Amino acid sequence: MSSVLNEVRVLDVSPESRGQRLDHYVATQLDGVSRSRVQMLIDQGDVLVSGKPEKASTKLRGGERITITGEPHLAPLKATAEDIPLDVVYEDKDMAVVNKPAGMMVHAGAGPSDDERSRGTLVNALLFRFKKLSSTGGDLRPGIVHRLDKNTSGLIVVAKNDKAHLALGEMFSSRNIKKTYIALVQGAVERERGTINASVSRDPVHRTRMTTQPSDNARTAVSHWEVVKRFATRFGKFTLVRVRIETGRTHQIRVHMASIGHPVVGDTVYGGPGHLTDQVASQAAQSKSARRNANPERLRLGRNFLHAAKLEFLHPTTQKPLELEAPLPAELTDFLTRLEGATVK
Repeated sequence: MSSVLNEVRVLDVSPESRGQRLDHYVATQLDGVSRSRVQMLIDQGDVLVSGKPEKASTKLRGGERITITGEPHLAPLKATAEDIPLDVVYEDKDMAVVNKPAGMMVHAGAGPSDDERSRGTLVNALLFRFKKLSSTGGDLRPGIVHRLDKNTSGLIVVAKNDKAHLALGEMFSSRNIKKTYIALVQGAVERERGTINASVSRDPVHRTRMTTQPSDNARTAVSHWEVVKRFATRFGKFTLVRVRIETGRTHQIRVHMASIGHPVVGDTVYGGPGHLTDQVASQAAQSKSARRNANPERLRLGRNFLHAAKLEFLHPTTQKPLELEAPLPAELTDFLTRLEGATVK
């Protein structure tokens, strides 16, 4: 049973709950509170078991009294203007197209504090720069018509008014906006071009991932790729590809390329290594004579090698054709240069 005493929530653990993990039990007792939020409260010391802090994995015995002193429900997020530099590729009274850097969230999300949840986002920067954006996305996502992953860079369309937002949203839904990405993937892709037509859905086990495994909730996803350049280096083989997506599913290119055995470089979520090791030096280090002094070079990108490079569509108001491009950012061109310098003849 549960009760509330002066904003403090109290749970009395029944004998039937013996053996349950602390975090799982608390999450099932509080309506609309996720297990990750409960774990956050436990880590902060805001969940006490019989007056003492315990780990999230603690197994309950039954009969304990659990006291929750923190607020289970996070306060609603609202975007706020923030002076952050923006690379604006196109702008008029109805819309703008911005070149988002990797590492920037499009809008506020999860985080242990208000600052980490809502600071430094693209939306905050947009509000400071443009003052007024469309309200269709609500207080959290004003102006946002579509999104890019945090560690993906490149072009993103922003609506300044609701009429433009509605028109742009319809264009995305009806696949009338041509989106082209550049990606560096692991391994030597066998063919010069191809199409991946594999539906995408939320992974039932790892909820932060997507999957191409069959599911009742899967949504159609189509990606067309073609080889731009191949690399055979001391760090392994890689393929630079141009990818045009017909649909815009969450993590679409990342999960599609991983599904054919070629994850995006730097994408540890879908099988890409966190760093690349000089394989030639590593093999040499296997010999007793070289092992002592061998120190294989490592390359680390620190982001996904995925960039939204080009958008082609008709302006939502004037119907004028727009063709906008954003070059690869410096960290990606530098990474390619290092790979080229490590080419194996």
